Amino acid sequence: MSVEQHYLVGLDLAGRRVVVVGGGTVAQRRLPRLVASGAAVEVIAPHVTPAVQGMADAGELTWHQRRYADGDLDGAWYVVTCTQVTEVNEAVAAEAERRRIFCVRSDAGTQGTAVTPAVGEHDGLLVGVLSGGQPRRSAAVRDGVLTALRTGAVVDHPEKPREGGVALVGGGPGDPELITVRGRRLLSLADVVVVDRLGPMQLLDELPPHVRVVDAAKIPYGRAASQEVINSTLIEEAKAGKFVVRLKGGDPYLFGRGFEELLACAEAGVPVTIVPGVTSAFGVPAVAGVPVTHRGVAHEVVVVSGHVAPDDPRSLVDWTALARLKGTLVLLMAVERIRAFADALLEGRPADTPVAVIQEGTTRSQRVVRTTLAEVADRIAAEEIRPPAIVVVGPVAALGDHLG
Repeated sequence: MSVEQHYLVGLDLAGRRVVVVGGGTVAQRRLPRLVASGAAVEVIAPHVTPAVQGMADAGELTWHQRRYADGDLDGAWYVVTCTQVTEVNEAVAAEAERRRIFCVRSDAGTQGTAVTPAVGEHDGLLVGVLSGGQPRRSAAVRDGVLTALRTGAVVDHPEKPREGGVALVGGGPGDPELITVRGRRLLSLADVVVVDRLGPMQLLDELPPHVRVVDAAKIPYGRAASQEVINSTLIEEAKAGKFVVRLKGGDPYLFGRGFEELLACAEAGVPVTIVPGVTSAFGVPAVAGVPVTHRGVAHEVVVVSGHVAPDDPRSLVDWTALARLKGTLVLLMAVERIRAFADALLEGRPADTPVAVIQEGTTRSQRVVRTTLAEVADRIAAEEIRPPAIVVVGPVAALGDHLG
């Protein structure tokens, strides 16, 4: 039976010199966390992977493009040696031993003076697992612990913000599993949730009984709470010491009025956290088998709000310019005025331009209608398509036809 004899400890490497000898795939895996720790990372290797070179080019680390030489560890606090040459790793470890620098050997972990645990993060927790030289076991246990934390099988009680605040959370395109990890975590901490109909409503069932849910009822083309009332609700609840999550569909800043709400809170002195979401403009087509870009097919993507018609004086869209484009056009909130939009685009685009219409994308009620620009208005009427729906115009809309 193996015994884990290592002492598990957290190192503060911020601003301290860390040397990584070797620039291959092992270094590529280890470097991001070292860089994220704030360490002054230096890589010594004649060759590195493209990813490591990209980190060097971005100024995240320093790459010395040469072989290791004795003396390279002078001034280092921590060393990782991960070359494919055993003799080099032995020499690095020997120098580290002489200088009393902890050293990780990727080729022979027990012959170094430190080992790297299997590490993962959750809600401000850094989970590390060691298993006496059995890395697969460490990784499996780490994954199990993280899964248990994220699903609630292991109860965690993170501290809520000491003072009231607001989190603008993008809930994703509809499927509750497509909300971000951070968004779901903040939702679990909420005292008050202000939610749109387009947000992932199933997640509300997971909230504790004490959480107050405010329905913003922003239903397309239907009754809606005014933006001023929503803003005032966020501000009043936060100033009362509550942690408020504004749960929106898609991404808060893509036709979601998220920035309006941030400005209102900022003017009232209420702190705001922004959590981006998977926008329905890209997520819904992807799930429906429609890539908004494809090599050799589309070099541009334009996302347009369809809440006003092309001839409406409030419109800020140059429909003539859109009609001349050959790439992908994604229309949101466009069902009611689809005939007007199609007519405007037909001024420059061919009548047989492929179109995909996806209703209630990523949900159990998802429906996909494939048609052409000339026929899209009639097909939407015939199929009784209702909001929320995404309309994708362009050659990419036909790429998934053979997928069924």
